[in-house]
Amino acid sequence: MFYYVNGTLAALEGGIAVVDCGGVGYMCNVCARTEAKLGQSLGKTVKLYTYLSVREDAMELFGFGDRSELSMFKLLISVSGVGARTALAILGAVTPEKFAYAVSVGDVKSIKAPGVGPKIAARIILELKDKISKDFVSDGDGLDAAVLGASAPAAPQSNKLTEARTALMALGFTKSEAEGLMRKIDCTRLSVEDIIREALKQLNS
Repeated sequence: MFYYVNGTLAALEGGIAVVDCGGVGYMCNVCARTEAKLGQSLGKTVKLYTYLSVREDAMELFGFGDRSELSMFKLLISVSGVGARTALAILGAVTPEKFAYAVSVGDVKSIKAPGVGPKIAARIILELKDKISKDFVSDGDGLDAAVLGASAPAAPQSNKLTEARTALMALGFTKSEAEGLMRKIDCTRLSVEDIIREALKQLNS
């Protein structure tokens, strides 16, 4: 229903950001990291991407600093046993690029937040990793040529690019979308996490 709100940050406290849009104050639940980013913007114009949660007893609006945070939130709440508050806690502790990489390589220890133990982290990785088609990540299938050009070096570079693509797909991007984002940056000297970070910057630019 709401894709984003764009207006004056009227209030910010305790995980709540109120954005005044044309005289209407939209109360958005935000994670700790987004709240910290907004800390110097009180009274200034801000833009938050949003997710509207509708339950029998309540309607809540959640706000995110960029689209990658929103994608990560949607993925997290699709996991059985992970509610909106738990998702916000993870968002406040783990960046989208680190989350995507952790899911793609099965790194349970990297997904941590208050109230989130290894069992929940393992379930998140299991359920989200299963959403990535094995056909997309089983081999390099020309990824070097697609992203770096025909003169790209072989195995190590291909493995790095495949891991980065898999991680982006863990955030909900299709194979072609992930490769399109990666094609816009120079991946040759970047680590996997740096490739993911730069690709997400392209998305939000």
